[in-house]
Amino acid sequence: MVKHMRGTINKREILGTLVCASDEMSSLEDIFSTNQCPTAVFTSKGTDVTPNSDRGVCKIVKQHGVEGEMPMIGDKVCVHYTGKLLNGKTFDSSFDRKEPFVFNVGKGQVIKAWDIGICSMQKGEVCLLLCKPEYAYGSSGSPPKVPPNATLVFEIELLSFRGEELTEDGGIIRRIKVKGEGYNNPNEGATVNVHLKGWCGGRLFESRDITFVVGESEDEGVPLGVDRAMEKMQKGECCLLYLKPKYGYGKEGKTEYDIESNAELLYEVTLKDFEKAKESWEMDLKEKLERAVLVKQKGTQYFKAGRYNHAVIQYQRIVTWLEMECGAGKEQLQAIQALLLVAHLNLALCYLRLREYSQTVENCDKVMELDPENEKALYRRGEARLLRNEFSLALGDFRQVLQVNSFNRAARSQIVVCQRKIREHHERDKKIYANMFQRFAEHDAKVVKLKRKKEDSGLSDQNKGLKRPRLSQDCS
Repeated sequence: MVKHMRGTINKREILGTLVCASDEMSSLEDIFSTNQCPTAVFTSKGTDVTPNSDRGVCKIVKQHGVEGEMPMIGDKVCVHYTGKLLNGKTFDSSFDRKEPFVFNVGKGQVIKAWDIGICSMQKGEVCLLLCKPEYAYGSSGSPPKVPPNATLVFEIELLSFRGEELTEDGGIIRRIKVKGEGYNNPNEGATVNVHLKGWCGGRLFESRDITFVVGESEDEGVPLGVDRAMEKMQKGECCLLYLKPKYGYGKEGKTEYDIESNAELLYEVTLKDFEKAKESWEMDLKEKLERAVLVKQKGTQYFKAGRYNHAVIQYQRIVTWLEMECGAGKEQLQAIQALLLVAHLNLALCYLRLREYSQTVENCDKVMELDPENEKALYRRGEARLLRNEFSLALGDFRQVLQVNSFNRAARSQIVVCQRKIREHHERDKKIYANMFQRFAEHDAKVVKLKRKKEDSGLSDQNKGLKRPRLSQDCS
């Protein structure tokens, strides 16, 4: 594959892209049906869309798209296309596969001509692209279908595009306006210098330069979504971030900016500079232990303020630093295990507050690997399982809590709750199955009734067809 595109498309060139008139060449077939060389057609009718204007990628618009935005670097685009060599031979087509092609534009996943050309298109647009070898497969070609140094012609329809999802839940979507430098990114704990612009409902509510530590953006009033995007950005990058409420100002909103509860936000973020924090492998065990204590305090501060996602970031740093450490002696080993135990316990509690119960159970399990009879871990795992309607498992956890501490009243109360839930569940099952069996019985009765009716009807028809015997008139 080729490298990333450099620079941006000239807006005047995009707007000046020619559209074929209906009586002129409007498809690949039209271009290859003329006596002219396709290259000559694009030279006379096409527009150069390369950043450095070297005519390596020329474009003719066949059909305009919807007025509005065009794809940005990193966007996931969906296209249909047909590709031909200059001799008119088709070497690839999404139509032959009967499904569109999906990829992230500007990431080097396709030939350079596509990364450039598709960023000049609008949704619904159909265009023709002439791609010189240096913007296609170059001197190597793509055997066996594309020979070396081949100039290619594509017809492309842009079906849809959307930003890059930075989180599994789709809560942070990024669209890159200006690509950054190199391949270095800020890490957890890095100090970043950024320029922020924030909009809510189309209203600009902030514009400022700010310096903060990645993972601690809450200290500067920067939304979690901006913080989480930092590790994906490069120096000089300017991007748009679409934030769901969870990654913005959440249920609380932000009275300072007149932002209501559960508002979605749009941020433009420019990463001006950053200084990376030490990676785990760059620290010795003593430094890790010292930093872990400070990070734990920071996490507790966020937890008490109700900033559970920020607290998770801090506690997870402790796990990352220490989970593979075994210590040089008994004292160090005890210190490592104590910090890991607290980190996992606190993570479990944070996830419980965030209603991410699977993560709660996972972290409680980690605690019990270190301390099989940990009362808090057993209780929190029981809470998570109860909230996941795993009543029997939860009951087992709360009973184990009582084995560890028979005076735990909360666990005793939860056992009563679990037993009631189990009874209610059994009663519902009984009603469901009783109704189910009743319906089966009624259905079977109907089937039998219909069968008998058909049999009776058949006998009746047979009787009608029989002739009655004539009585003899002879006397005995």
